[in-house]
Amino acid sequence: MSEDARGRDGHLREFIADARWFGGKGREFDVGDVRRLGLVGDPAGDPVVVVDLVTVVYDDASEELYQVPLALYTDPEGRLDHAFVGWWEEPDLGWRHAYDALHDRTAMARFVEAFADPALAEGVEFVRIGDHELEPDAHSTVFSGEQSNSTVLYGEDSVLKVFRRLTPGENPDITTHKVLTEAGSTHVAHLYGWIEHKDLHLAMLQQFLRTASDGWELALASVRDLFSEADLHADEVGGDFAAESARLGVALAEVHEQMRASFGTSAAGAASVADGMNERLDAAIEVVPQLAEHADRLRGAFAALAGLGDLPVHRIHGDLHLGQTLRTVAGWKVVDFEGEPAKPLAERLLPDSPWRDVAGMLRSFDYAPHAIASSLPEDDPDVAGQRERRAQEWAARNKEAFLRAYAGDRDLTRDEGVLVAAYVADKAIYECVYEARNRPTWLVIPLTAIARIGTP
Repeated sequence: MSEDARGRDGHLREFIADARWFGGKGREFDVGDVRRLGLVGDPAGDPVVVVDLVTVVYDDASEELYQVPLALYTDPEGRLDHAFVGWWEEPDLGWRHAYDALHDRTAMARFVEAFADPALAEGVEFVRIGDHELEPDAHSTVFSGEQSNSTVLYGEDSVLKVFRRLTPGENPDITTHKVLTEAGSTHVAHLYGWIEHKDLHLAMLQQFLRTASDGWELALASVRDLFSEADLHADEVGGDFAAESARLGVALAEVHEQMRASFGTSAAGAASVADGMNERLDAAIEVVPQLAEHADRLRGAFAALAGLGDLPVHRIHGDLHLGQTLRTVAGWKVVDFEGEPAKPLAERLLPDSPWRDVAGMLRSFDYAPHAIASSLPEDDPDVAGQRERRAQEWAARNKEAFLRAYAGDRDLTRDEGVLVAAYVADKAIYECVYEARNRPTWLVIPLTAIARIGTP
């Protein structure tokens, strides 16, 4: 057998470049250090299941760490052709055919076994909490779709979320779920355990929500019902979503209360928070020049915030929207507590105002009807105008239901109204930058919302 000219690093580079979870799409990079963190299961078995840490080095010398679990087989496995990484010579093992372990049921069964008996893993630690009995014979299936991590479903029992891009230190998705699970929260999928290596959190195992429906998709279905009934208002349509929005408001309020109780609260100067919002606006105008005409009104919202003195802050979700919620027969669940992925881990761990989460949900209620409207055929101005009015009606109804329920069935105080306005503006500015870079045809959605901020 002659050595493949690409070698291990070449194969890994091709695999990572094509992976949906790779965050450096479009950037030139090389594979630097490849470090073996550990083995799972029999080190003399076939396959040998390993966890490797790959350092990606970009042209500007910046680096990122990516986790690559591999199943190393002696002979080719045709059933895993879709997950083939490459073949190379392994020290002490000889030539091996490497596959993405998450697509291999044999390899993933080793992970369940290691959660039941951590002694079966070497170099990586499997930590269990709670008393849920795992199903050792549950078949594994990899979730499809675009995402920054990889998720494996074990039958209808549990879900393993494998973090691909790693940063040393605490992963808030694990630590927040741990606290909320131990607090008995009914609004999260309970944490069953996690995998770690020294100061790296590698993966988390949690409850599979059998009856879950995606919150974003449910909202879109409600909007479709509305648009299909041209002569009805949002509260008259069978798919009216307001009651669900209210339940979601109650759920978020309870999650925030549990986070305050578990993580504690501190204070942040409102003026400093407002300064950060102004800085983000300055940077956003460089990317989206259309924001400049709205800058004075936006800065007015931030100035009002600056006058509030100290703000109570605590651990929050940090990236909340309808796509981070699931509706089950037992009520609403909030998922993915990693925080805003574009922010450094240290920043995501900082206490923040709960009104940032509220603003994220309010903006999501605005997005849903306009996302559907943008997908419909072009109509004459009268039809388009009517559709816009109905979209605004749906958004306003659901935002009001959510906000009132979150506040405990009362009107917001003046200061709370100032907080909501500022955080909604800050979120909409972020959305403008995101859409300009990723979905230019959707830029009109946050820009239209920004045009309404601060107007009568």
